[in-house]
Amino acid sequence: MRFAFTDDQLLFRDAVRDLLAKECTPTDLRSVWDATADASDHREALAWSALASMGVIGLTAPERVGGLGLGMLDLVLLLEESGRAALPGAIVETTAVTAPLFASLAGALSGNDDDRLEGWLRSLASGELAVTTSLDGAGLLPWSSAADLFVVADADRLLAVERAQATLVPQTSVDAARDLATISLSGGDVVVLAEGEDAAALTAAAFDRGALGAAAQLLGLADEMLRLTVDYVKERRQFGVPIGSFQAIKHHLADALLALEFARPVVYHAAYALDGGSPDASRDVSMAKCYASDAAATVARQALQCHGAIGYTIEYDLHMWMKRAWALGAAWGDASFHRARVADAILGPRP
Repeated sequence: MRFAFTDDQLLFRDAVRDLLAKECTPTDLRSVWDATADASDHREALAWSALASMGVIGLTAPERVGGLGLGMLDLVLLLEESGRAALPGAIVETTAVTAPLFASLAGALSGNDDDRLEGWLRSLASGELAVTTSLDGAGLLPWSSAADLFVVADADRLLAVERAQATLVPQTSVDAARDLATISLSGGDVVVLAEGEDAAALTAAAFDRGALGAAAQLLGLADEMLRLTVDYVKERRQFGVPIGSFQAIKHHLADALLALEFARPVVYHAAYALDGGSPDASRDVSMAKCYASDAAATVARQALQCHGAIGYTIEYDLHMWMKRAWALGAAWGDASFHRARVADAILGPRP
C-alpha cells in the first residue's frame, strides 16, 4: 500500500510550524523553565490561544461544538510539530485523548452530567478548556498547573473532576516545564464518565491515543535535537576544521538519523490504524511508541556525545528538548512496556 499525507494536511503542518517558531521560541521555553509559580497556580501554556484560533486544540472535537471533526491522522503531524518546538501544555491530553473521549460519551450520561460534558466539549473546542489525564495507573497528572479539568482512571471507574474540586500535590519532574502532580479524589464534585467494562474499554482507547500522541511529539523532539547538533558541529572547530568533518561525528549523526527515519513511518502507520479502526491498532500504537522512544533516546545520546561538555549545561538550549524526550519516553508506557504489549498481541498473553 502506498500512503502519503494530503496537501491540506501538509499545509496545516507547515502553518503550525511557522506559528510555533514565532510563539514558542527557546527564550519563551526558558521563561517557563525559570518560572517560580508553584503547581497550584493556573498559567496558560505558550501559544495555546494561537493554536486554538487556528483550530488545532479543537481539531478532534465534533463540528457541532465548534471543532473540526478530524482524526489522529490529521493530528499526528501537528503533534510532531509541537514536539519540535518542545511546546509546553496538555495538547496531547486535551486534543488527542479527551476530545474524542467526550465526543464518544455525548448523550450517554444522565441529566446534569451530560449537560456538563457538552459544556466541557464546547469549551475544549474553543481552547478555553485545557484537560490533563491520568489513565495508566501511575496517578501522575502532567501539565497540572495549566489544566482546568482532570480525567482520571480510578479502580473500575473513569472520572472527571474540575480544578476547583481537586486537591493536587506537586511532584518532582525531570522536565521543569512539564509539571507533575497527584490528585486526591476524596470528596468534591466528581463526574463518573463510565464504570466497569465500559470504563476499561474507554480508558484503553484513550490510552492508545495518548501513547500515539507522545510518540508523535518524540519524533519532533528528536528531529530538533538532531538539527541543533548538526548546526553545532558545523560551527565548532578543532584542529582548524569543523568537528562535523570528523568521521566519528558523522557516524554518531548517521545513527541518530537512521533511528529517527525508521520510527517516523511506524508512528504514521499507527495513526492510520487508529483512524481506520484496525483490530491491530493497539499493537501498532505500541510499536510506534517504542520506536519513537528509542529513536529520541538515541538522538539525545548522540547529541550529547557530539556537543561534549556544553551539552550537559542548563545554559545551553539542548537540555530542554532532551529532558522532554526523557519524560515522554517514560510517559504513556515506556519502550519495555510497549514491547511487552506487542509480544502479547503476536504470541498471546504470557503465563
